[in-house]
Amino acid sequence: QVQLVESGGGLVQPGGSLRLSCAASGSIFSNLNMGWYRQAPGKQRELVASISHRGTASYTDSMKGRVTISRDDAKNTVYLQMNSLKPEDTAVYTCNGQWPLTTIDVWGQGTQVTVSS
Repeated sequence: QVQLVESGGGLVQPGGSLRLSCAASGSIFSNLNMGWYRQAPGKQRELVASISHRGTASYTDSMKGRVTISRDDAKNTVYLQMNSLKPEDTAVYTCNGQWPLTTIDVWGQGTQVTVSS
């Protein structure tokens, strides 16, 4: 099927930037709608951004204006560029892939992002 592996998380100072990557195995990546989610301690998981298999990007209010989602189908990878990071952005960031009208719904293991001085 497909497996997702996130990377790029770490410790960053407030106002800093970070780029997360999500690499997919298999040959169906170009068919997947991809999303970046985050979950902070004590809070529910929330959608940050998504990008369709056609390359159409969408953003929720949580980080709108501070993030850019993109994909490179040749590398089977989706990215989340994060700027102007705030302590409230501290969370585990996880990527998700879905193929509409199929049973494919896959989650990565997550990568920790910590925003702190």
